[in-house]
Parts: sequence; structure tokens; C-alpha cells
Amino acid sequence: MPSASSTWSNASAWIRSRRMCMARRRPAVGSRRPPMSEIVEQAAEAPRQLVRADGVSQDDWQRFEPADAAALPAAEGRWLVPLATWLAHEAALRGREVGVLVAPGDDVRDLEGHLEGLALIAVDFPSFVDGRGFSSGRLLRTALGWEGEMRAVGDVLIDTVFYLSRCGFDSFTMKPGHDGEAARGQLHAFSVSYQPQYPLGAAA
Repeated sequence: MPSASSTWSNASAWIRSRRMCMARRRPAVGSRRPPMSEIVEQAAEAPRQLVRADGVSQDDWQRFEPADAAALPAAEGRWLVPLATWLAHEAALRGREVGVLVAPGDDVRDLEGHLEGLALIAVDFPSFVDGRGFSSGRLLRTALGWEGEMRAVGDVLIDTVFYLSRCGFDSFTMKPGHDGEAARGQLHAFSVSYQPQYPLGAAA
């Protein structure tokens, strides 16, 4: 079984090559670059495609951002709550459609003994160059024995889906503008690999 470090090493090589390609790009003469506020607004409004091995749909899970430590999400809807919220209010949230959102700075080992009742675990990638989520995914599968759905969210690009799947991720909320079907094709894009693949689980 591949280690998170070896998988991230392969992904890092891809990231470096992508950075070089992006550095060479220059806007066309006379072209207008939209203001950053416009770009952010468009990205926030764009629907995010949810990719699984068996198909593509729209992700209807919402992120819960608590105003304080006592806050809980509304009774309606499907919510991804911070790790700290789940640990503090596990009894109240159990039985609802709730998943944990693992941030880059979280230690997923804090979930040991607290996995029961979770609909899914989502790991946030604020930037595709941040490899901490690969390690979190590997720990969840191997050290904690999580067998449920594990979703990559955030800055998830088509070209990273293959590497994420090798760390045990079996669903992927794509960054707006990245085609879900193209990303789904990455799950089986390479017939030969230097590393054994982690099973895609129930979604395969």
C-alpha cells in the first residue's frame, strides 16, 4: 500500500510542472482581466460538481461556519461541520446528515473513537499545492480504519483526482470550471502505476 509521502511526492512533481506552465502564460495584448472581486463572486456562485466513480452530480452539502463554540447547524440540509464542532456536539449531531470537514491544520487522529454516526468525512484543500490533505486521507483509511465516504473539497483540480484516489479518497467536489466527467476519467486514466492503488470503496 502506498504511503502518503510517496503519493504526495508524485503529485508534487506534477505541481512543479504546472507552476512552470502557468508562469509562462501572458494575457493577450488588449485583453481585459476582470477585477478580483468579480472572479471571487463568480466562483462562489458557480455550482460545484461532485465526482464519484459511478457518476457526476451536483454537491448539495453546505459548510457550517459556527459563530461560536455553542453554535449548531440548522436542522434542515446536509452539513459539513468543523472537527471541533463534531467533537463538542457529537451526541446532538448524531443521527443527522452531518459530515466532518477536516482543515489542513487538524489532526485527524482526534477522530479516533468518534467516527460512528458520520455520513462522510471531507478533507479541505485550500490550495492544490498544500499536501497535508493527502496525509490526512491516508491516516483516516489506514490508522483510523475509516471505511465510509471520504471526499476531497476545495481547490480540487482534474489532474489531482488520480493522486487523491490513491490516498483513499472516493468522492471529489471539483473546483468551479473543472469538468466532472473529465475528472471522473482520471480515476482510471493510468493502467500501469508504480504504486498499488487504494480501493475506491462503495463508490467504485
